[in-house]
Amino acid sequence: MTKHLLYLHGFNSSSQSEKAILTKQYINDKNIDVIFHCPQISSSPLAAIAQCEAILASEPNEQWGLMGSSLGGYFATYLAEKYGYSAVLINPAVKPFELLHDYIGVQKNPYTGEVYDVTEQHMHELHDLYHKKISINRYMMMVQTGDEVLDYRQAVEKYQGNRIIVQANGDHSFVNYQKMLPEIMVFLSLQ
Repeated sequence: MTKHLLYLHGFNSSSQSEKAILTKQYINDKNIDVIFHCPQISSSPLAAIAQCEAILASEPNEQWGLMGSSLGGYFATYLAEKYGYSAVLINPAVKPFELLHDYIGVQKNPYTGEVYDVTEQHMHELHDLYHKKISINRYMMMVQTGDEVLDYRQAVEKYQGNRIIVQANGDHSFVNYQKMLPEIMVFLSLQ
């Protein structure tokens, strides 16, 4: 059975984010037998989920692990609950439909240059993806207390019953992320 890893970047980020690159590099450097997927996901939540589901459906009988950072962590949670996969979440957004409300309007992705509209409809779409209760023992959730974007305590509360790693200080990028990669691969049974 072939192993696959689907990595989902955050809001206004890209498939070329530092964590995505470090993850792919680690897999290559350690010769881990896993196929790495990191799409440039759509700015529309429903289109983003459709993209991810198409990737998962392309190899339905294979082993999948999910990873997501920030908004990507929210999407990874939705997919993990729907399909029963394990997921690693890095500073995950818990209620992005509240957090991103202030971003309604024209946005420009600083990595891709894409100009797009964040709409009220997107907030409804995000709300529709929300899981009030989540599975236990399905997630490894990593946060840093210095996250300047998200309140890490929301994620700690949400993911109780799962593997929770809280590191002091740091920031939303998750400082020293690369040091967590061995533990991430073991958790997802990829290494």
